[in-house]
Amino acid sequence: MAAIQPRITVEYRNEATIIAFTDERILEDTDVRALREAVEAVVEQAPRIHLVLDFRHVRFLSSAVLGLLIRISKRVYEQEGELRLCNIHPGIYEVFKITRLTNVFGIYEDVESAAQSFSARQ
Repeated sequence: MAAIQPRITVEYRNEATIIAFTDERILEDTDVRALREAVEAVVEQAPRIHLVLDFRHVRFLSSAVLGLLIRISKRVYEQEGELRLCNIHPGIYEVFKITRLTNVFGIYEDVESAAQSFSARQ
């Protein structure tokens, strides 16, 4: 069996760590598990992280990804960090609205505005 490689990129900018999901579809449990491990590894390396999750390429995701986001959010806040989401496709954003996750997550139009929101609060 081939090893599952999470398809993310990690970029460090001034105040923020940006993780971009590079797949169009995040549907399989194995993909969600691999993403969880990859993102948690980045979070564990940086207490008080200012994390931006960039969904620019994602068009479809499973409900398990919503659970993953809540888990990541909890871990980031336990380490006194902050989390922002950005570039969410309109169809996915509707799911966030229906589930009221728009009240839970800071959601921004693009990476720049999400990253700038950290310095605006200090």
